[in-house]
Amino acid sequence: MISMFSGVPTHSGNLTPAEVYAGKLLRKFYETTVFAAIASTDYEGEITKGGDKIIIRTTPDIIIRDYVIGQPLNYENPEPGTVELSIDQAKYYAVKINKVQQKQADIAFADDWAKDGSSQMKIAIDANGLASMVGGAAADNKGVTAGKDSGSVNLGAAGAPVTITSTNVVTKIVEMGQVLAEQSVDEDGLSLVIPAWMSTKLKTSDLKDASMTGDGESVMRNGRLGRIDNFTIYRSNQLTTVTDAAASNKKCTYVYALHKAAVAFASQLVENETLPNPNDFGSLMRGLQVFGRKVINPVALAEGYFTPGA
Repeated sequence: MISMFSGVPTHSGNLTPAEVYAGKLLRKFYETTVFAAIASTDYEGEITKGGDKIIIRTTPDIIIRDYVIGQPLNYENPEPGTVELSIDQAKYYAVKINKVQQKQADIAFADDWAKDGSSQMKIAIDANGLASMVGGAAADNKGVTAGKDSGSVNLGAAGAPVTITSTNVVTKIVEMGQVLAEQSVDEDGLSLVIPAWMSTKLKTSDLKDASMTGDGESVMRNGRLGRIDNFTIYRSNQLTTVTDAAASNKKCTYVYALHKAAVAFASQLVENETLPNPNDFGSLMRGLQVFGRKVINPVALAEGYFTPGA
């Protein structure tokens, strides 16, 4: 109710001013999701319930030997290894829709709730997948002496994060590429996932803005910023962030550079249904999704432990 100036009479008596609900819902903003874009989904099959497994066969290492003319050849019998991807994660949503409220409502709230449930499901699975990558990189691909051959790249560690500024952000990105290159990781299909604050450091670095990376596509849908070195760069607010007591309580974020082959992701929408509510007039709306995620090739994953600088 608008305030009245002193001495001005109130002509509305004791009536309570009417409350009018807006015909549109307040716009809701969602986190961008990146996990499905950076992980391999090649192994998705007929996933029907939690507890299923996907057996992934790995290529054996063929032995190379010296050859001398006339010598008998040693033939080996290569035996492929296996990696198991367990479909052991499940997320669901469930809401009640009252028939009377649905009929009397001036907005299609049931449709809006269904869209929100779908978006929240993607966000929850994305956060779960990114969190599962913490600590999954090979020993040579993380820490303060990263680099299989050089051992000279500081990617940070608990108690000793690397401080990222506009001055060193591009160098650190290129160094993460070096770490993967020293593992002979294929340059095609490389991704880098950074937090929003590191995106700002990048945009205020010598590159100035993401358009100078050669990719002008919008970041609204999947957080893709562009390209630097051989990386497609994604921005995410769902990377694991911790307060490191051993580093003066600095907020530190795990940042990942990887090839798609590093991480496997398989998901299946098991149920998305609306059914009558047995205890009331109306319906029940619910959705269930099962999935599995795992670092299956640690040498194709590099992990940074970074904190924002001034």
